[in-house]
Amino acid sequence: MLVTRFAVQGSFTVEEILVLRLIPSTIVMIPWMWRLGVLPYGLSWPRAAMLMVGASAVFPYIISKGLAYAPASDGGALAPGMLPFWAALAAYALAGEIPGPRRRIGLAMILAGAMVVSLWSILSGVTDGAWRGHLMFLTGSGLWAIYSVIFRQSGLTPMHGLVIGLFWGTLTIIPLLLLTGNVSFATANWGDIGIMVVIQGFIIGILATLSFSYAVKLLGAAESAAFGALTPVLTLLGGVIFLGESVGLLKVFGVILVAVGVFLASGILRKYSAAPKSGD
Repeated sequence: MLVTRFAVQGSFTVEEILVLRLIPSTIVMIPWMWRLGVLPYGLSWPRAAMLMVGASAVFPYIISKGLAYAPASDGGALAPGMLPFWAALAAYALAGEIPGPRRRIGLAMILAGAMVVSLWSILSGVTDGAWRGHLMFLTGSGLWAIYSVIFRQSGLTPMHGLVIGLFWGTLTIIPLLLLTGNVSFATANWGDIGIMVVIQGFIIGILATLSFSYAVKLLGAAESAAFGALTPVLTLLGGVIFLGESVGLLKVFGVILVAVGVFLASGILRKYSAAPKSGD
């Protein structure tokens, strides 16, 4: 969030950021593509398309575009912060899963906090047109939640899901990005481009995606999702410290609501309260 907001406010367009994320990471992952294959077999076309171009290209583009309009501190609350809320709706619609009472409280807090964050931006008028970014954050987060449910049902490994997304995202989306005329790197120097390749292509495009996927596999979904509560808070602090974003008490309150809601909605408290005590 912080790096992308800094980049689109400075020397890069959103289209250029996505090009620097997809092409280098795809080149690095070619051996794994050859070994694992790049087709998600056994899925309907809508579900396969979501796995092939969603998480690698379409969703990052929508959220990055939102950062061109709204602060990173808003994005932290409305994109990753809202993910558990949308994921619960997607799980209910696609798999019939119903969250328990404690999780429902957490989901309600996420929704209330997101509304407070958006309301603060509208009332303060600090960022003109921030509502456009907010809509993109919510849209991208909702699509990502649907992808998460489909990925979980697909049975793919984290590495296989990554290479499928990188291959098809690069093959189909890069030509469209080039056709927009917004990929010239006219205002960026080679040093800036190199830094973005490392951060966007390798750290975000590969390392962050695989790290989170394997965290879910090793720690469990509840423990991993609980760490997501840190994202809105860290993004808020980073936006203030590194990007000089303006933050009021109402916005801080909204971000805290989202963070606490994410923690409750993760289900980690239910898991540990239901765990057998020592000696049982």
